[in-house]
Amino acid sequence: MTGSAPANARRVHDRVLDTDSAWERLLGVRSGADADAAGLVRRSDGGWQWTGEATTQAEHLADLYAPLCLDGDHTAFAQLGQSLDGGIATRTGDAIFVTGEADREHLHRLRALADAVIVGVDTVRADDPRLTVRACAGDNPVRVILDHRGRVERARHVFTDDSAPTLWLTGCADDDTTRDLPSGVEVLRLPCDDVGFTPGEVLAALAARGLGRVLVEGGGVTVSRFLAAGLLHRLYVTVAPLILGDGVPGLRFTGAARMSDALRAPVRRFALDDDTLFELDLRP
Repeated sequence: MTGSAPANARRVHDRVLDTDSAWERLLGVRSGADADAAGLVRRSDGGWQWTGEATTQAEHLADLYAPLCLDGDHTAFAQLGQSLDGGIATRTGDAIFVTGEADREHLHRLRALADAVIVGVDTVRADDPRLTVRACAGDNPVRVILDHRGRVERARHVFTDDSAPTLWLTGCADDDTTRDLPSGVEVLRLPCDDVGFTPGEVLAALAARGLGRVLVEGGGVTVSRFLAAGLLHRLYVTVAPLILGDGVPGLRFTGAARMSDALRAPVRRFALDDDTLFELDLRP
C-alpha cells in the first residue's frame, strides 16, 4: 500500500512502512530476536505492531502473522475456507471459490511462511492446486501429497510444473505407479492403513528432512485428522457469508459427547473484506 499515512499513524520515523516492506520483514521473523530486529513490539492488549509509522495494511500484517512467525521452526498450522453452515464445497464438489480474494491472499501468505504444504489426494484430484506462492512475496514450500494408494494422475500441476519440489507420500502403491517421475518429484513411502497415514508419522518424516514449519491446507478430511490427533498449533478458519446447504463439510471428527467438553481455544478475529477469519491458538 502506498500514499499518505493514515491520520492515526504513529510518527516515529520519517519513512512510512508499507505493505510490501512489512511483509518482507515478517518473512525473516522466527524468534524474539528476529522480531526485535524487524521492529515488532507487543501492544498492551497482546497484539503486535511496528515501532515506527506504518500504513493500516502493514499494521494488519503485523497483528495477524507475527504470532505464527514467532512459533518457531517446528509448528503445524492449518487453514480452511468455509460457508456459514460449515461447507467447503457444493454437493457436486465445486470449491472455486468459497471465500473471497482477501482470503486467497491470506492462504498464499501462509504458504510463504511454511517449509511444506500438505494436501490429501482427493484435493489434488478435485481442485488440481498449484500450492505455490503467487499473491505475495516468498519462497514456494515443498508440496506434500498424501496418497497412500498412488491415485494422483500424472497430469496434475504438482507433477507437471517445476515451480516447487513435490514429495509424493505413498504406502500401498506399487512400483509401476511411482516410476519414471518428472524432475522435482520424489516418492516417500510411509507405513499406512486403509485410512491413510498417521499424522504424527507424516510430520516426523518431514521434520527429518528439515521441513518443520508445515501448513496443512486441505481438504477437510486431512485437516480434521491432524486436528483430532492434537498436532496443530494454530487453526485458521475463514467463514464466508453464504450458505451451501448439502455441501461438502469441512471439519468432521468424533467429538465430545457434552458441550462442556468441546474443543475450545483462545481465538482472534480478523475481517477479510466480507469474510471473517478466526485464528485458534491450539498450542499446549
